[in-house]
Amino acid sequence: MALRNDTVITEFILLGLSRNPKIQFILFLIFLLGYLIILTGNILIIGLILTDTNLQTPMYFFLFNLSFLDICFSTTTVPRMLRDLMSVKKIITYAECATQLYICLSLGETQCILLAVMAYNRYVAICYPLHYTTIMSSMACVRIAVSTWICGFLLSILHVALILNVDLCGNNEINDFLCEVPEILSMSCENTFFIESINYIVGVIVLMIPVAFIVVSYIKIISSILKITSSAGQRKAFSTCGSHLIVVTMYYGSVMAAYMKPRSSLTPETDKVITIFYCVVTPMFNPVIYTLRNNDVKSAFLKFRNRYSCCS
Repeated sequence: MALRNDTVITEFILLGLSRNPKIQFILFLIFLLGYLIILTGNILIIGLILTDTNLQTPMYFFLFNLSFLDICFSTTTVPRMLRDLMSVKKIITYAECATQLYICLSLGETQCILLAVMAYNRYVAICYPLHYTTIMSSMACVRIAVSTWICGFLLSILHVALILNVDLCGNNEINDFLCEVPEILSMSCENTFFIESINYIVGVIVLMIPVAFIVVSYIKIISSILKITSSAGQRKAFSTCGSHLIVVTMYYGSVMAAYMKPRSSLTPETDKVITIFYCVVTPMFNPVIYTLRNNDVKSAFLKFRNRYSCCS
C-alpha cells in the first residue's frame, strides 16, 4: 500500500471513540463489563451444551458454534479497543490492521452463513419432523458447520486482498476504533468504484442471499406452526424461532447499515455506533436472548447450579 509521494504506510492511527480522557475511562469500564458479559454468557452456553445431554441436538450444536463465533469476534476487537482507550497513542501497524480486517470479515461472514443454517435447521425440524433426524444427522451437522467456517474464511480473502491494495493519499488516520472496510477505502487516492462494486457484490452474496433464505424459511415455518393443533406446541415453536429471529434482526440490521450503505450516507460517529452494535452489543445479548426465551437452556442451567450447590 503506497502513497503518491512513494512513502510506504507502515502504521495507522486509530482516532477511537473519544479524545476526552474522562470519557475514555468511562467507556473503558463500560466495554470491559460488556466484554466480561460476552465471555461469561457464551462460555456458559458452550459449557451447558457440552455437559447436558438434553442440549446435544442439532439446534444447540449450531448455537454452540454461534457462541464460539461471538467469543472469537469480540476478542478480535474489544481487547484492542480497551487497550487504546487507556493509551495516549492509538497506533496499529499495517500488519495488525490487515490481520484484524481479515479475521473480522471472516468471522462476520461465517456468522451470516451460520444464521441462515440455523434457520434451515428450524425449517427442517418444524416442516419435516419425521425426517429431521435423518436430514440433520450428527455427521451432516458437522459437515455443514465445517463448510460454513471454510466458506466464511475463503470469501473474505478476495475481499481483503482488493481493499489492502488501494493506494492511499497520505492520511493514515482511521476515524474508528478498529480497521474497517469503509475507513480504508475513504483514504484511497484512486477511483475505488471497481473495488466498491466487488464489495457490494460480496455483500449481496454474504448478506442478502442468506437474509432472503431466512425470510423464505420462516414464511414456511410460520405456515407450518399455524397448522399445529396444540397451543402449547405452537408456543414452543414460536418461542424457539423468536429467539433466532431477534438475533438475526440485530446482527443483519447492524451489518447491513455498515456495509450496504453509500459511503457518505452516515456520519463517522453514527458509523462507530453501528460498529459497536455488531461487535459488542449483539455478542453480549445473544446468550441472554437464547437463555431467557429457551426453557431447555434454563433447565440445563438450573441442573448445573444445583449440582454446583451440592458439591460446594
